[in-house]
Amino acid sequence: MREATPIRDSGPEAPAARRPPRRLDASRDPAIFRAALDGLIDVGYDRLTMDEIASRAHASKATLYRRWPSKAALIIDAVVAQREADGPIHLPDTGSLKGDIDAIIAAFPERGAHAGDRYAVLLGLVNAASHDHALRDAFSAHVLGRPRRLIRQLLERASARGEVPAGRDLDLIADTLIGLNMLRMAEGKPIDREHVAHVLGDVVYPLAITRPDS
Repeated sequence: MREATPIRDSGPEAPAARRPPRRLDASRDPAIFRAALDGLIDVGYDRLTMDEIASRAHASKATLYRRWPSKAALIIDAVVAQREADGPIHLPDTGSLKGDIDAIIAAFPERGAHAGDRYAVLLGLVNAASHDHALRDAFSAHVLGRPRRLIRQLLERASARGEVPAGRDLDLIADTLIGLNMLRMAEGKPIDREHVAHVLGDVVYPLAITRPDS
């Protein structure tokens, strides 16, 4: 069998496509994320700049731009990283929607750690997203996307068991829950177990199971 002849580039340097991609050092990410979130809380999204984040993180602006193309991308990654630090969310599967909701309520903490800062961050992003298209798209996909998927998964399982009427708008139910939580945050009230029990038990569950002719 003929041995393959190695390809040699005739130029002084191999094209970038043939070089292995440069590995970016992620060890500074936690400090940069903390600086971004602190800056968002202190001065707001509109006034926060990459220069400000770099200064707070004791990093260069070039370091930030090597990893994130924009302020919006960096902020969203910071919010997602903060959320992922809590660990994955496991949906209960008790065999009934009522049982699943009861299990979610029982597992929900009385009050999440650092809830005040997190609410301030989310509210700041909601306000800024109303006039920043890049931020709005990223916020919808990466911040709101996970709760929407989880709620839809919960309701789709119930629908497959025949608990949810066919044709029910599951996305609308998910957005109703998210909207009520956002309103709660805007009023400065905690999203605690009591609130979750009220919304899931008195709003989401009836919306999901009520038959059109009821």
